Amino acid sequence: MKQFLITALAAFTLSTPALADQALATAKNCMACHALDKKMVGPAYKDVAAKFGGQKDAEATLVKAIIEGSKGVWGPVPMPPNKVTEAEAKQLVTWILSLK
Repeated sequence: MKQFLITALAAFTLSTPALADQALATAKNCMACHALDKKMVGPAYKDVAAKFGGQKDAEATLVKAIIEGSKGVWGPVPMPPNKVTEAEAKQLVTWILSLK
């Protein structure tokens, strides 16, 4: 069953690029604390895109925050480190920054 789900997710990712990174965010449990357009435990991804979009170091800053976690950027609730590869973090950041 697990192999089927991985294969299905891979097929979904390849066939729908606009949703592919939302699928990755869901698979990595990012969507447990974040939503596209409303604040939950963490900020809405559209708010992240608005805050960091256009900043020269946005990708590196956000990749680091995803991998290592962060605190104090959006208030008192810290974001824990996430179990993602650097490539997955970059994929997520590219998607998030595209949500302006």
